Amino acid sequence: DRQVIGILKPTLTSTFGWNDERIYSSIIFSFSLAYAIGFIFAGRFMDWIGPRRGFAISVGLWSLAACAHGAANLMPNLSVPMLYLNSTAGSAGFTLVSLTGAAAGFAVARFALGLGEAGAFPASIKTVAEWFPKKERALATGIFNAGTNVGAMVTPLVVPWILGHWGWQWAFIGTGALGFAWSIWWLYSYQPVDRHPRLSPAELAYIRSDPADPVVRVRWATLLGHRQTWAFAVGKLLTDPVWWLYLYWVPDFLSKNFGIKVTVSDMGPPLIIIYLVADFGSIGGGWLSSRLLKSGWTHNAARKTAMLTCALLVIPVMFASKAPNEWVAIAIISLAAAAHQGWSANLFTLTSDMFPKPAVGSVVGIGGTAGAIGGMFNALLVGALLQATGSYLLIFIIAGSMYLLALAAIHVLAPKLEVVKLD
Repeated sequence: DRQVIGILKPTLTSTFGWNDERIYSSIIFSFSLAYAIGFIFAGRFMDWIGPRRGFAISVGLWSLAACAHGAANLMPNLSVPMLYLNSTAGSAGFTLVSLTGAAAGFAVARFALGLGEAGAFPASIKTVAEWFPKKERALATGIFNAGTNVGAMVTPLVVPWILGHWGWQWAFIGTGALGFAWSIWWLYSYQPVDRHPRLSPAELAYIRSDPADPVVRVRWATLLGHRQTWAFAVGKLLTDPVWWLYLYWVPDFLSKNFGIKVTVSDMGPPLIIIYLVADFGSIGGGWLSSRLLKSGWTHNAARKTAMLTCALLVIPVMFASKAPNEWVAIAIISLAAAAHQGWSANLFTLTSDMFPKPAVGSVVGIGGTAGAIGGMFNALLVGALLQATGSYLLIFIIAGSMYLLALAAIHVLAPKLEVVKLD
């Protein structure tokens, strides 16, 4: 649902005359703004209501918002205030402007989408914390996180086909409606560990093989006072925007730099390759740290070694914009996307390594807010840089440097991944 607008960017830009790159970046900004706001509450909401009902509510809301994109052009008099990042020499800075017509409609739909999607990762990480012992959580996180890449592979096959047969509106409606079916299936199939009818006593004992978490009342003010919370938040702040760069801007990059068209035959194979490779990275990154743990490494050494490996594999993306042809660029971006997903699997697992289960959803919410804030300003920065330079060179250089910087910050804030004791 996030990626549909990125694939349709060339079509939407042509249809609605969005000649200024900052119009599209402002629409993306609206999603990130709502994502940041939603994460403030999503983690606490999941800790309170539980992932079974909470996840269904979240997916239902974002599916409705995804479908609403198909009606974005039906309110021509709509006006929405939005930030621009000026890139003109002598007048750089933020400016408040109004999006109108279809651009305003897309901004409203993206805002609602961001609110709904904010619940996804707090619910997912909390579910993993409930169902897996610590030694398996990174791999489990890598597997569920790989699902986002399956969606990203299907989208470039489905969306151009729908676009060609029924138009851009149905690309949003058709993909968004799938979430309603998923919500019903989730409510039917998911049960908490202590109430699942098919869980054997031996399985339950294995799941609960870690020392019992203390019964605590989780307060945000308390969590914000711990360096471990900030370690996770800084990691999200610096690296989440890079993944969103791939989702929202890579189709445009391939179109502008190599003339790849928004069709199943042209745009489909490159994006499928990128996200298929990313799937291997997601599972591989989780497997690596889990394997090191089983070999006797400490949580600190295993997680950070896996994250360092991923951070180093991202660096070649700095050269993507200077690739001699599209397949070299696709290979470089594929490696970076895989490394990001491996990084992400381990970064998320840090929360359940360092915090008791009742606090995991809230910590993920705090980190998600930080990541969305980074994404907000990254969207504006990308739009401004493209408007000013017409090139992705500096954008990819920034993307390639973020992971080593983030890992250094995490190590300074949590040098041993110390377990937080909440009173």
